Parts: sequence; C-alpha cells; structure tokens
Amino acid sequence: MPRVSRPDLSGAVWRKSSHSNQEGGACVEVADGLPGAIPVRDSKNPHGPALVLTPDAWANFVAFARNTDA
Repeated sequence: MPRVSRPDLSGAVWRKSSHSNQEGGACVEVADGLPGAIPVRDSKNPHGPALVLTPDAWANFVAFARNTDA
C-alpha cells in the first residue's frame, strides 16, 4: 500500500455524528473538504490524534456502521 502524506488538519472544520447526544457519549467527529482524505477523531478528545481514512475506507466504515445494531 503506498504511503500518503498526512493532510494539514489545523484548519479542518469538524462535525459531530448525527447519532451523538449532548451527554458526552461515544462520539465521532469527521472533517470534510480534504481531497482524498477523511479525518476522523474522538469528540471527547478534540486535541488528540485523528485517524485519516481514504474515501473508500470511510464508505466501507459507514456501510458497516449502518448495518450494525450497536
């Protein structure tokens, strides 16, 4: 698998999952608008690390999450 350089996330605009609640449950945030990269992070740790996925990997994750009774 080719190594891809990590995008600069300093100006990323993050959005919280529509399944998040205001009680601070297990939340995921995603940043849009970065060509070829989908950054994902834990909303409880906004200054922590972000996992950067390819668009295909993100689509697979979302499809799996939609079909899981979690």
